Amino acid sequence: MDNLLYKKECFEIQGAIFNVYRNMGCGFLESVYQECLEIELLKAEIPFKSQVEISLDYNGIILEQKYRADFVCYDKIILEIKAVKALDDVHTAQVINYLKAIGYKLGLLVNFGSFPKVEIKRIVLEKKKNLSTAKGAK
Repeated sequence: MDNLLYKKECFEIQGAIFNVYRNMGCGFLESVYQECLEIELLKAEIPFKSQVEISLDYNGIILEQKYRADFVCYDKIILEIKAVKALDDVHTAQVINYLKAIGYKLGLLVNFGSFPKVEIKRIVLEKKKNLSTAKGAK
């Protein structure tokens, strides 16, 4: 477990998340948790940007449509928050798409709507092996 990607940074981010949940619990709108988490990240001196616009590329053309990630922390970790009863595969897919679009390796998907504790899902984007370098390929 010592080889976790961005272990120290994630530990600090999780501390801020736990503080928000400990103080607010579940049942609020996502926008409330967004504001509370901004306060906690500032208090913890965690570098972040909120509501980060992410451009999309389609066949070399930048689209007018943009993604908007809830947070980017340490200029390398996507932090996406939800306030839903349960996380769904579509939420995971959203973070994976953000990671692909921005070129990052790690995303944290956080659900403040779960009870009795906050849910944090770690999503690591691993590069697919090139077929020519895969074992047995010629």
